[in-house]
Amino acid sequence: MTNSILILEDEKIQRNLYARILRAEGYEAYEAGTIAQAKAYLKKNMQVLIADVGLPDGNGLDFIIEIKKQYPNIEVIVITGQASINDGVKAIKNGAFDYLIKGEVARKMIVLVAQAMKKAIKQTKESEKQPINVGFHSIIGDSDPIQKIKLIGSKVAATNANVLLLGETGVGKDILAEVIHKASKRANEHFVAINCSALGAEMLESELFGYKMGAFTGAFRDKKGLFEEAGKGTIFLDEIGEMSLLLQSKILRVLENRSYIKVGDTKTSYTDCRIIAATHVNLLNAIKEGRFREDLYYRIASFVITVPALRDRPTDIPLLAKYYINKLALKMEMPVPKITAGYLNALSAYAWPGNVRELINVIERSLILSSGLLTVELLELSEARKAENTQYLEDFELNHIKYIVQECNGNKRKAAKMLGIAIATLYRKLALME
Repeated sequence: MTNSILILEDEKIQRNLYARILRAEGYEAYEAGTIAQAKAYLKKNMQVLIADVGLPDGNGLDFIIEIKKQYPNIEVIVITGQASINDGVKAIKNGAFDYLIKGEVARKMIVLVAQAMKKAIKQTKESEKQPINVGFHSIIGDSDPIQKIKLIGSKVAATNANVLLLGETGVGKDILAEVIHKASKRANEHFVAINCSALGAEMLESELFGYKMGAFTGAFRDKKGLFEEAGKGTIFLDEIGEMSLLLQSKILRVLENRSYIKVGDTKTSYTDCRIIAATHVNLLNAIKEGRFREDLYYRIASFVITVPALRDRPTDIPLLAKYYINKLALKMEMPVPKITAGYLNALSAYAWPGNVRELINVIERSLILSSGLLTVELLELSEARKAENTQYLEDFELNHIKYIVQECNGNKRKAAKMLGIAIATLYRKLALME
């Protein structure tokens, strides 16, 4: 249902009045006298909710929080008494679109509802454009390596085992870590992440464990660390292979007895969070070289998942490209451009030394430069890799052209249209095959 509004008001006369006003404006107006009745209507795809604060079975202000968690696209307008302006302010803090004061509802409601409706419809359209990110469905790809990761990832997510993610930089280890968290029993708890290679040893220790006021110059107050922030959730230690040996020993203590000491503190703190670690470093080699603790390795490697490089799953590249084209176009508030076959072919043929992260950057640049059409000319791939990929790209392109011509039963005009190239270009490329 579109243009649907639910009025949650326990006073029937007021409720009927609001409904009549809104129906006269062309809206589908529904009425509920209690929160319980409202919940039944909300399942029918409402866009706007007008709610009173005082209700027979609950408080309208508290109900806003519940609504926004379950139905984030619904906009809520709260009706509050003349002497309860603070309720209006609290309503907005809880996620309401705005508030109306009783006595001014009939006069101001139409304008406010129109604004809320416009926002609700826009949000709904935007959310419909994006794939549903539920568990392992948010991992883009259907290649054998990715199917395997989804299978084993879903199994380990159901346990409390510590997980070690291996793979090159940019393959998406951070995404997999968060998906494992969201698919676990800890999904409603916090997920916190930190890149261990981005901070010096002392600062990293402070970030992980927190500190007490006066622990060092500039420590003017107590600070929570990420282990405390995570609570019973998950902490993701990215690039753990770059962590100092001293800090490694402190992480080992957390894994062994769930305890740690804040910087500048004397008492022990405890944590119940799950640890997921990741690295592009070969930890077994690092152990031999004395750069990584062997006992820590076997603690964090309760379950190991190796995330494949993008070049090892080329069939996923078109799927990833289309996903990020749509996502980035929406973010940049621009129309989604058309994609030529040549553009996708070039992406599929490239070796992607920077993996998915590089793919995203290349697509973003293409979108900025495009004029409604993504062509191979918009691509600027790494010069070092261009030479390596030139022959492979040419062979891939010619084989693809040959396949399309065959699929079109030799109809070259139809094949050129499918390929997104001029008929003259097609004839020129076919001549190369002779």
